Amino acid sequence: MTEEAAQEIELISVDSIDVLNPRVRSSRSFDQIKSNISIVGLKRPITVARRLQDGEVRYDLVCGQGRYEAYLALGEKQIPAVVIEADEHDCLVRSLVENCARRRRGALDLFKDIQRMKIRGYSVGEIAAKTGLHSNYVSDINRLFDHGEERLLQAVEAGQIPISVAIEIAESDDAGVQKALAQAYEKKILRGRKLMAVKRLIDRRRQYGKGFPSKYPKRQTALTSHALVKTFQQDVDRKRVLIRKATATKDKLIFAAHALRTLFRDQQFRALLQSEGLDSLPKNLASRIETGAVSAQ
Repeated sequence: MTEEAAQEIELISVDSIDVLNPRVRSSRSFDQIKSNISIVGLKRPITVARRLQDGEVRYDLVCGQGRYEAYLALGEKQIPAVVIEADEHDCLVRSLVENCARRRRGALDLFKDIQRMKIRGYSVGEIAAKTGLHSNYVSDINRLFDHGEERLLQAVEAGQIPISVAIEIAESDDAGVQKALAQAYEKKILRGRKLMAVKRLIDRRRQYGKGFPSKYPKRQTALTSHALVKTFQQDVDRKRVLIRKATATKDKLIFAAHALRTLFRDQQFRALLQSEGLDSLPKNLASRIETGAVSAQ
């Protein structure tokens, strides 16, 4: 598959999409996705591959399961999608690569989104409403960005320094910085290891600058073919375990149904159930036990 295969964004029915490589995410993560889409809208369309099934157009989901499921939960009927040409094998491989390459977005990503919204003309109040953050916090983040304080922003993200102290450092000279640290110590905001970490940060900030040099990009782990094959094998192994568990559960259900069928043929057992008022069963279950169709789906 190549990028040239991608087509324009289309609105397609959510009922026509099939998930080939489903993955499980936490309910908290899903709730965040759904909340963001309900407030801000869909920032990035999903990716699907068109196919024909019994003369009907269907779509295999390649990328965007969380966004797709959020649209379903929100009751939407259509979703924006980039439609590509790919067979089922290519869709599965691309979906797996997307899952492997996905990284958890940190607070620094959110900070950059705040800055982008400010550049696009959103007010502090509007940004706060869209992100669910307090307006004072949004204002402080923008102040740090305005001063080019990437190092301080990273420290705020890591929880090494409160944003109020970071603002004081950003807007002070060397004497003011020392005063801010002394006040933070007296108020028990910075003590012990945190205080030493902030002092090292200030030393690096003084020596190398407020931002990070572009020639020293953050190191990222390359996705190798070996890692991809290993991840694929792990995914296959997990699915095999699920199949074994499902088969074992089915066997237990069949055994239970046969056991109940045998018991219900015992007149004394039936009389005992009737005397205790326990002789009724759901219609479908009673029919299967009676006819022996215990393995029907």
